[in-house]
This record gives sequence, C-alpha cells and structure tokens, in this order.
Amino acid sequence: MRRALARLTALLALPAAAAAAQPPRPPVDLVVLLTVDQLRPDYLQRWRHQLTGGLATLHRTGLFFPNGQQDHALTETAPGHATLLSGRVPAHTGIWSNDGGVEDPATPLVGVDPLDEDGLPRGANPRRFRGTALFDWLRAADPEARALGVSRKDRAAILPIGRARPPAAQVVWYVDGRFVTSRYYADALPAWTAAWNARFDARTLAGRPWPLLLPDSAYPEPDDAPWENAGKDRTFPHALPTDSAKVAERLERAPWMDSLTLDVALAGARANRLGTRAGARAPDLLTISLSTTDAIGHDYGPDSRELHDHVLRLDRWLGAFLDSLATLVPRARTVVVLSADHGASPMPEKLAAEGRRVGRIDPTALVDSAGAALRARWSVDFGLVFDNGILTGDVAALRARGLDPEAVAAGLARRMAELPGVTRTRTPRQLAAAPATDAAAGRWRRSLPADLGWLVAAEAQDGWVFADGPKAAHGTMHPESRRVPILFAGPGIPAREDARVVRTIDIAPTLAAWLGVRPTERLDGVVVPGLGRPPARRGERAAAQWRSAKAGR
Repeated sequence: MRRALARLTALLALPAAAAAAQPPRPPVDLVVLLTVDQLRPDYLQRWRHQLTGGLATLHRTGLFFPNGQQDHALTETAPGHATLLSGRVPAHTGIWSNDGGVEDPATPLVGVDPLDEDGLPRGANPRRFRGTALFDWLRAADPEARALGVSRKDRAAILPIGRARPPAAQVVWYVDGRFVTSRYYADALPAWTAAWNARFDARTLAGRPWPLLLPDSAYPEPDDAPWENAGKDRTFPHALPTDSAKVAERLERAPWMDSLTLDVALAGARANRLGTRAGARAPDLLTISLSTTDAIGHDYGPDSRELHDHVLRLDRWLGAFLDSLATLVPRARTVVVLSADHGASPMPEKLAAEGRRVGRIDPTALVDSAGAALRARWSVDFGLVFDNGILTGDVAALRARGLDPEAVAAGLARRMAELPGVTRTRTPRQLAAAPATDAAAGRWRRSLPADLGWLVAAEAQDGWVFADGPKAAHGTMHPESRRVPILFAGPGIPAREDARVVRTIDIAPTLAAWLGVRPTERLDGVVVPGLGRPPARRGERAAAQWRSAKAGR
C-alpha cells in the first residue's frame, strides 16, 4: 500500500530531486467546489481582459483545462453535478437525468410550505444517488470532517455531497425567497440558515434595475435579438418586478441570485467553522453551485449580451467571496476547483439567422400517439417519456403483456428517425452491439444505468436541439453542451493552461490522490497528473512517507 501511495505521489508531484529538496507544504484544511451552471470554458478566454475578480484570480493562479468535458450523452444539470465529486459516470451514480435526480415528496421541504401552488407535496433527497463521493472518502480518513452544500437548485446542492447527512453534512437550497432543506437532512432548518432567512426579504428588491456593468461599447453582442426571452424584455436595462409578491420567483432568473447564494455559503462556512478544526486529519468540504448563468443562458442564449454581463458580475461577486473566505481559512490551506455541470448550445433561431439549416426537434406528438395506441389496446399506461433524446417506458409492463420491448423500440425508433434533425436512433439491442470505436454509443453507455427501462436513444444533428422552444438548450452530446471548464487552484498547483482533454469524472480521483485520501470504491475517472507537489499528509504515515521520499528510497 505504501509503495502504491508513493508511486501516486510521484506522479502528481514535481521531479523527485526537487521534492526531496523541499519540505511538504502545509496541509489543506478546506476543499471548495465552485460549479457555475452552464459555464462554457470559452467565456473565461473570450472575456479574460474584462474579468477582474474571482474568475480572473482563479484563471491567473490555477491549472486551467479549457477542454474539460462532461463525457456522457444527457448533458443535464443533475447528471453533471453527480459526476463532479463522485469520480463515476451517470450510469454508475444512477443519476442519469434531471427527472431521475433528487425530487422526492417522501422527504418534504423544511423552512417553507412543503406544498406547491397546486397543493402537491414537494421534497428532495439523494436516495437515487448510488455509491460514494469525495466527502465519504474524507470522512473515512477523518470521521469529524464536515461538509456544506449550497445552491439555488436542490439537485445542485445535494448531489456533489452524495448521501451524507447531519451532523456531518448540511445542505440548503433556495425556494420561495428562502434557503431551505428537507426532512432527509433535518426536521428544522440549521440555526444559521434560519438567521440568514430572517435577515433577507426578497420583497425589498422589487423594481431593482439590472443595467450594464460596463459601458455599452464593451459588449460586442447586440442588445436586442428576436429570439431572446420569448420576445419579451429583450433590452437593457432589465428590472425585477415592481410587484413585491412576484420578486422571490423572478429572482431565480436574475443576476443577484448568485450573490445571495455566495452570501449564504459564507454564512454557513462561518457557522460550521469549516476548515478550522484543530487536529483535523482530512479537510472539510464546501460545495457551491451558482445557477444564474444557466437561467440567463436559457432565456437570452449562451451568446447574448445578458449572459456576458452576468458573467462579469459573477466574477466580481466571486472575488469578494474568495477574499472573505480567506479570512476564515488562509488561501495557502484552501484548494478550489471550478467547473460546470454542462455547457450550452446556441439558440437554433440565432444559427438560422446566420444561414444554417437548423431547428428544434419535438417528438411529443409521436410519443403521445404511441402511448395512446398502447393504452387503448392494453388499458395500461406504459409511461412513455421522452427527454433530450432518450425515450423511457415501463419495459417490465410491456413484457408482462407478451410484448417484446425491443420490437416496440424498433418501431418507435424508425418513426423517430424520420423527424427533421434526428441523425440516428438506437434501440437497447443496437446500442449493445455498437463497436467500442463508436464515441456516441460510448456516451450513451456512460449515461444509462443498466436497470433503466428505455426504448430509444436518438441523436440530434449539429445545431439542432431537443426542445420545443423558445429557450436555449443543452442536454445533447453536441461539443458545446459537453465542454466545461475544469480548473484547480491551491497551494503548489501550477498556474498554467493545459490543452489536454480532462473529464469531470477525473476531478475526484485527482483531488483524492493529491490530498492523500483513498477512494472507497472503484472509480470511472483517472488521476490527472500535473497538480504539482501535494500538501503535507496528516498523521504518522504521512511523516514516514516524507522521510522515505527525502531519503531517496
């Protein structure tokens, strides 16, 4: 075991002679995962001269992989977040889609009305998430390790943490103007969350304007395009509703949501004293997912002036957050990872205006017709649902009535292949027979759990999206939806850009190896070399390893 760890340390570290000449760096006390929902890596490069805050600092001081990838087929929020600290693909985490994510009325919300506007229960938990994540490995090394997950979205707050719950982990997200949790985690809000909610009143933001941060000349994007925001409120300045009763909901799609999320994360880090435990044998974990880039990108498009302006604002807020966090845990004892759950495809209407033959694929009528025909014949709803290229259904119910699911799938696949914009369809049998050299088939295999009942996997032509409009979309395996930034910043990590293709499933094993933490299960990701000399390992085994390395053994 020691020899394996030594080899891993050598892989990650500087050359042996340089390592032997220097003492180990101070231990890392805090790991921070910053996920910016729908952040594309080209934004950091395209607007680098306008970034002056946290994104600029991370880009300047970190190891940046602009060719990061969410390397699975369904590039949605829940599957993406589940890959970031698990080291495993959606087929193995069990989180293959948003609908198969965290929503579960069995664990009602806490801190807000557990019923929605239609009187239906609402709740969330990580019970569909299979296996472990980085925080579980940290706790294996130190049972006193602590974690906090914060986001506007439930799935984005929950999934990077895994299945852990209090007292080890706290998880909060935004609902109806408040940050809340669910009964999976507690019967009452953490005291610090309740205190934050008591200080914040979304209604005070009624009518707040959203002007441009920089002069108009700083933005090459047009301020008005007919495909933006369903044709409404297309030009700056924008503003929150003047009706205070509507502000809490609209705030989810306004820039200030990210600022509030960062403020809640800082309050939680302080209250839980993350990274300040005396005698800690492993670092604590803080995960923050910032969701407004996704909301604005969907409404106005990933190439809009609104998205550009928001990224600049996020950069400034993130800078203030990192400065404040450094007063709690020094930067020399903090490692930060920046990534995204997915990218985004351009709006088809924008591409069409540029002369490309593109569009939106909406198989709703086909699926509804097939479902109605089966229901009429068997008086059973077989649960046909289409989501971003994948058609699922109750395969067991089909078999129970003497139907061959593969034959049903083949008929549906032929019909779906006739839709404009669909380049290929596959049934389960066809996917199983696809060669290993078929990259798209590999992404489907990495997306779909073995026990998922599915019938057809459909692939979209370049520029086409599975959406009935009018928003921008992701979810396909188009390169611009799969590409994400991956960036490591911390003590001893070199400041440079690296063009290698790195996958989000590589983040957790790389962090674990660099920190000297052992994963407790088999992973799909691999260790990415190049993070530089690791921090000091805590405990007697670490001291022995250092003495051995210094002696040249």
